[in-house]
Amino acid sequence: LTAGVIAGSLLLTNLSTEQIVGLNGQAYSEGILVMCWETLAAIAMVITAVFLLPRYLKSGLTTIPQFLEIRYDTMTKTIATLLFLSGYVVVFLPIVLYSGSLAIVTMFDLPEAFGVSHQTALWMVVWGIGIVGSVYAVFGGLKAVAVSDSFNAIGLLIGGLMIPILGLIYIGDGAVFTGIERLYEYAPERFDSIGGPDASVPFSTIFTGMMLVQLFYWGTNQAIIQRALGAKNLREGQKGLLLAAFVKILAPVMLVLPGMIAYYIFEDNLAIADQAYPKLVQAVLPVPLVGFFAAVLFGAILSSFNSALNSSVTLFGLDIYKQHLRPDADDRTVVRVGKAFGILLAIMAMFIAPFIANAPAGLFGYLQEVNGCYSIPILTVIVVGYLTKHTPAIAAKLAIVLGAGLYIISQFILKPYVFGAEDYPHFLHVMAILFVLNVCIMLLIGYFRPRGEAFVLPDSGKVNIQKYKYVRPAGLAILVIVLFTYIIFS
Repeated sequence: LTAGVIAGSLLLTNLSTEQIVGLNGQAYSEGILVMCWETLAAIAMVITAVFLLPRYLKSGLTTIPQFLEIRYDTMTKTIATLLFLSGYVVVFLPIVLYSGSLAIVTMFDLPEAFGVSHQTALWMVVWGIGIVGSVYAVFGGLKAVAVSDSFNAIGLLIGGLMIPILGLIYIGDGAVFTGIERLYEYAPERFDSIGGPDASVPFSTIFTGMMLVQLFYWGTNQAIIQRALGAKNLREGQKGLLLAAFVKILAPVMLVLPGMIAYYIFEDNLAIADQAYPKLVQAVLPVPLVGFFAAVLFGAILSSFNSALNSSVTLFGLDIYKQHLRPDADDRTVVRVGKAFGILLAIMAMFIAPFIANAPAGLFGYLQEVNGCYSIPILTVIVVGYLTKHTPAIAAKLAIVLGAGLYIISQFILKPYVFGAEDYPHFLHVMAILFVLNVCIMLLIGYFRPRGEAFVLPDSGKVNIQKYKYVRPAGLAILVIVLFTYIIFS
């Protein structure tokens, strides 16, 4: 893959309805402060381009758990793979399907159109998206997903920018700048990027768990980093990540501003905040363009669904089936079994998705909180693995099991049933605490029971790892832009 394809595929894989619907829903509820989920992602991409990607490509990795096998042992890789797969099937895939279906059902008012209940309409759309997505993700492979993403990205960029512009024209009586003035005058406090202690993302979390979540997502999440791992060479991979980072800084225009416009139009009249975006589309988009935007949205849904599904097929085929079940299997057999597993995974996700409607309000925040079950443990063992040479495999296994177990106990037992949600630390702070705790445990084990031979990163020779000569200046420019964005909106 080349830089343009990598950047387009990265952005569209990330930019799906759990963000378009979920993040705009949070912006409808709270204002511009939720932009931190987007702007800070650019910093994580820079760190990935400078620090992680050169090491990944030098080792010739195709999956992130492969590194865990090289650095620790096979069992560590297997545990991490199972964590990834469980996260995809139980959390990520169903939420993508549900949020996309909610948007389409609301935009077209499908319950009335088909004379069915809201829940039945959700089931119909979930299965429609799931079946179409499964066909070309499972049978087309990574290249089919990546190339189609590039085309979808163009449509999503046009459609995504169209909604806030039309929304501003709508509230500004035909003038965009008048719309901006009215939006600011209506509720100037909603333009403050510094969230208070009661916000869904308090400002203090930026310095704790927020950057850890971003680094996991952009640097170690198989569904995302798989694009960069498919780079023709390191230079193209780094250029692709940096290009995506520059565009990502502008993402709040599509992912936050529409939610704020929806608040101006609907105020507090929406029963579900996550309906803010599709309701806005319904209000401001000319009828002939609704079909175009629905197609663009459909492409965004498919992109994230397909990417996670394709990554799951890769992880299962190479890291579970080939490793443990049939080590002597040829490539054709591994691919065939992987496809069958992908179909099973898709069916499970389609069954789970409609029940997400019963989840707590705020899809995007809920997704991030639940993801902590596997994001922090895996990030911990990867970071320690690269930064130390003598930490043994037992330390990594303990960190993964403890990290996942303690987080589950913290968020799903202690928080709701013991201390109460209001008095409990924010989940991003909990992530940071557990990250530091896990790192300390790994370092202590490495000190008292070091591995016999120091780890040396192997060079597979498969990829040209000559760096992009402007990677550091471009990365610095991105950091400065992010900083000034916060200064402007503080």
